Amino acid sequence: MQSIFRIAFWAALAFAVTMAVLPHPPQLAGEMNDKFQHMMAFATLAVLAVLAYPSMSKIRIALSLVAVGAGIEIVQMIPVLHRDAEWMDLAADTCAILLMLAVVTLAFGWHRRTR
Repeated sequence: MQSIFRIAFWAALAFAVTMAVLPHPPQLAGEMNDKFQHMMAFATLAVLAVLAYPSMSKIRIALSLVAVGAGIEIVQMIPVLHRDAEWMDLAADTCAILLMLAVVTLAFGWHRRTR
């Protein structure tokens, strides 16, 4: 099962990074806030990272994902990409990562106590 989560994590990461650096990414249906998209992507990555790498510390997962978010913002500064780097995007990524890691930690703790 862990290998399935690892495949899902790396596929989701590749998708998120690709969409973030494409000069003209496809538009999602409906009007969705940019920060909401960032939060959904990084919340998903945080949960998948915990499931894919359960022995890795949550701090290491958080720092790694925040580094990915920062890397995306730096790459978006490349003029030829015609993207806008916004540090508030990194703040949204970080909030989503921390929130989901807290939720996962609480959920796993609750699940262990009820068994």
